[in-house]
Amino acid sequence: MTAGVPETTGTADVSGTVNPVGTAGGPGATGTAGGAGTAGVLGAAGAARTFTNPILPGFHPDPSICRVGDDYYLVTSSFEWFPGVPIFHSLDLVHWRPLGHVLDRPSQLPLDGTKPSGGIYAPTLRHHEGVFYMITTLVDGRPEAGLENFVVTATDPAGPWSEPYPLDLPRAFDPSLFFDDDGTAWVTATRPTNDLGHTEIFLRRLDLGTMTLTGEETVLWDGALKDAVWAEGPHLYKVDGRYHLLIAEGGTAHDHAVTVARSDDVAGPYHGNPRNPVLTHRHLGLDHPIVGTGHGDLVRTAAGEWWMVLLAMRPYGGYHYNLGRETFLTRVRWEDGWPLAEQVRPEAAAPGLPEHRWPAEPVCDNFDAERLAPCWNHLRTPREPYWSLTERPGHLRLRPGPRTLAERAAPSLVARRQCHRDFAAHTALDFTPAGDGCAGLVLVQNDDFHIRYVLSARGLEVVRRHAGADEVLATAPVPGGRLFLGVEARGQEYRMRYATTPGRWLPLGAAVDGRVLSTTVAGGFTGAYIGMYAAGGPEAARSPADFDWFEYFPLGEPVSP
Repeated sequence: MTAGVPETTGTADVSGTVNPVGTAGGPGATGTAGGAGTAGVLGAAGAARTFTNPILPGFHPDPSICRVGDDYYLVTSSFEWFPGVPIFHSLDLVHWRPLGHVLDRPSQLPLDGTKPSGGIYAPTLRHHEGVFYMITTLVDGRPEAGLENFVVTATDPAGPWSEPYPLDLPRAFDPSLFFDDDGTAWVTATRPTNDLGHTEIFLRRLDLGTMTLTGEETVLWDGALKDAVWAEGPHLYKVDGRYHLLIAEGGTAHDHAVTVARSDDVAGPYHGNPRNPVLTHRHLGLDHPIVGTGHGDLVRTAAGEWWMVLLAMRPYGGYHYNLGRETFLTRVRWEDGWPLAEQVRPEAAAPGLPEHRWPAEPVCDNFDAERLAPCWNHLRTPREPYWSLTERPGHLRLRPGPRTLAERAAPSLVARRQCHRDFAAHTALDFTPAGDGCAGLVLVQNDDFHIRYVLSARGLEVVRRHAGADEVLATAPVPGGRLFLGVEARGQEYRMRYATTPGRWLPLGAAVDGRVLSTTVAGGFTGAYIGMYAAGGPEAARSPADFDWFEYFPLGEPVSP
C-alpha cells in the first residue's frame, strides 16, 4: 500500500455483506468482505435465527457435501478454471471458509485447450473410514492425459490430495460415490442414450484397494418425469433401510428439478416418488428471484435434521444471471418415506446448529503473502509461471504473454469470481507498455464474451468482446507509470473509472451493458470473473505489469430484478 492513498474501511453485517464507511471505492480500501468467510464470533443457535441464501455467492455450481462429526465439507464444480474444485468447511451449514482446492497441481488437472464450460463437472465429496474421496469428470480434456472420470483421495480435506485414479466409465459423467453399511463402495454415473438429452443412470462397484471398477454394471434409472431430459447428477443414500436415488432432471437452466426414486436393494429396481419432482422452481415464473433450482445433495446433522445444498440462479436486469449458478441451502423433511425439499428462499430459518462465523477474508489483497489467496484462479492450466509475488515484493507481477483472452489457452490472468450484483473493484497498476503490450482489469465470461479495461501504447481503453468481435467503447490518453483502475457495477451497468493521482477519479466512457457477461447471452455454465490481465508479444514481455493491491467489495443493497 502506498503512503498517502486515501483508504476506506468496511464492516461485515450478519448477512455477509459489506457496509462501506467513508468514500466507497477509494484506492487501497481495507476491511472485510462477506460471502463464504463472514466476520463474526461463535454464537448460540436460536429458533428465530435466520440465514441468507445463497450460502456461497457467485459461480459455485453443482455443490456436494459430506459431514464428518460436527464438521461439514463442500465442493463445487470449477469447469475450465484452475485450481479446480474449491473446497469449503463449515460448522453450521451457513458460514463457510475456503480450505483451498482439491485439484491444485497441473498433473491433476490438464485443462490445456479446454473449451469454455468444459473442464471439471459435478464433483462428489464423500468420507469413509478416515479418508476423503472426490470423484468427478474432466470434460473436453486432452486424450493423451488419459483422464475423463477419476477419483482423488486425501486424509486432510485441505490437502494434499492424491494424483487421479482414472475410472473406466466411457461416455459417462456426473459420477458419485456411495458407501454401504458393509463398507462396499459403489459408483453411480450418467450417460446419454441418444442425442436428444435422454440419459440413464447406472451402478458399478469400486474396489478401494485398487481404485478400479469391478463387477457387473446395473442400470438404475432412465428418467422419472414424462419426456424427462438430462437425468443426471445421481447421489445414493441409505435411509431407514432403503436406498434413495436423488437425481437432477430437466437440464440445468430454468426447467431444472430434483427427483427421487427408492429401492430395497442397492441394484434396484427403483420406483420414483409419485409426487416428483421433490424440488423445482420452474412453475414460479421467470420473474422469481431464485430460478433453476436443482442438482442437490443431502446431508443429515448430528441432531437428525436434513438439509439439501443445491445450485440455483438469481436473475437481474431481465432474465440474466452474471453471477452464474450459485450454492443455496434448503431444509428437507420426510413424508411417507420420501424426502421433500422446501422452496428455496432468499431468507429462511437457520439450521439448529450453534452459529459459527469465520474471520472474514480481507477486502483488499496487498499481495504480501507467499502464495495467492484461495479466491484467485487462472484460466486453464498455467504451464508457465507468468505471475510472481516475489520479483517485486508486495506486488503481483504479471508478465505479458502471447496468449490472449480470445484464445483457448492460458493467458496471463489472475481473476476472482464476481459474487455480488452491485460491487466495486479497484487496483493500483504500475505499467509502461512496450510493443503491443497491454495490462489492466478484465471482466470475463468466456473467450468470446468479455470486457477488457487495459492500458496499451494507444492509451487506456475499454474493449467489449461480443460473440467473438471486439469493439472499442472508450479511450483516454493516459501515459504509462502508476495508474489506479476501478470498476463499479450497479445491476447491469458496469462503469469504468481511473485516476493518475490518488483519489481523483475520472470516468472512462459510458456505462457498459453487463449482459455480455450473462450466461443467457454468452452461453455455457460458468459465472463472471474479474481480475488482472497482461498480454503482448516478445517485446511486450520486457515490461511487466505490477499490481500493488486489488480490492473487491459489494455496494449496498442488491438491485431489484
